[in-house]
Amino acid sequence: MQLSRRVMSIQPSPTLALNAKADAMRAQGVDIINFGAGQPDFPTPANICQAAIKAINDGFTRYTPVPGTPELKQAVINKFKRDNGLEYSMDQVMVNVGGKHSSYLIMQALLDDGDEVIVPAPYWVSYPPMVILAGGKPIIVPTREQDGFKLQMADLEKAVSPKTKAIFINSPSNPTGGVYSEAELRPLAEFCAAKGILIVSDEMYEPILFDGRSFTATAALSPAVYEHTITLNGVSKAYAMTGWRIGYMGGPAELVKACSKIQSQSTSNPTSIAQKAAEEALNGPQEIVGEMNQSFERRRNLIMDLIAGLPGVTCFRPEGSFYAFPSFHAYYGKKFGGKEIKGSQDLADYLLDQAAVAAVPGIAFGEDACIRFSFAISDEQIEKGMASVKAALAKLS
Repeated sequence: MQLSRRVMSIQPSPTLALNAKADAMRAQGVDIINFGAGQPDFPTPANICQAAIKAINDGFTRYTPVPGTPELKQAVINKFKRDNGLEYSMDQVMVNVGGKHSSYLIMQALLDDGDEVIVPAPYWVSYPPMVILAGGKPIIVPTREQDGFKLQMADLEKAVSPKTKAIFINSPSNPTGGVYSEAELRPLAEFCAAKGILIVSDEMYEPILFDGRSFTATAALSPAVYEHTITLNGVSKAYAMTGWRIGYMGGPAELVKACSKIQSQSTSNPTSIAQKAAEEALNGPQEIVGEMNQSFERRRNLIMDLIAGLPGVTCFRPEGSFYAFPSFHAYYGKKFGGKEIKGSQDLADYLLDQAAVAAVPGIAFGEDACIRFSFAISDEQIEKGMASVKAALAKLS
């Protein structure tokens, strides 16, 4: 069978592949510490689960409107206004099968063959493949640790061409934990709006902020930026609902309508039951979000203290999300058992085999010097896992 060039040009999600390998090893009796999972370890709040149970008992188990139920779309509109000061109408929002699906739909609706999309690196692993699958070309723009892994204006200006159609901005960031301040984000966004470049603002980790930081919604920066921004969010990270697969978007009505057209021919609609759960998440009590964030900040402090004890390892201090992205470049070229560690993939494999620690190689995010560690796990697992990493690193020579 001859498969398409597009599908042959991409790889499966490395984060999901790592989780699968770690789960397989755990099923064989290996005590794995999994720093790879990009999901909260907390249970979905009880009120949200009860809303889903009620939906089942009420027989709400059939097709819904393609872009989401009117009730959930209104909850999304209310959320954007309440938290971000953004005004959207019903034809400017839609609900998707997770945040990843939102990004995919936008690329499919926006790009023609050869169109370019600027992707600052380190990036979330799925951005470049989504561009490629839509026939576009990802333009990778490296960022630097000394800049907080945030895109700089001079680098953006160099990357733009007549073929530039869109740019991904992810704040708080997966994998770096960087958070754009208003002062950092405004010039980038206003430049893109002036150039007619669509800003795909991935705000999935919006409430997970540390050290008293406030969140800046890209679309709220100015009327011109609003017109050139599609905002992506969802319930997965904020409400510990990764498996429920509900994301949503808000932006230009023409683009949202196009995404809805594609969704109608692919998934039809998000799961009816999960939509009722998401409606309760957005409309219901919000205290649990802050409580989980407090735990993430404590864990951020813990893992950073432990990383500081790893010889030769440096790490940007995460400002949000629940990831640390330390650089292990000092260990490249070292060996164990005659095998040389040449990059992040080799080191991640070594840590899994020798330390029973699963973490995602930075090359998957466009930065081979680093490895991503999720601290959305218990304090005890963080302590045990980082001790194992330290012991394994000491064996390299």
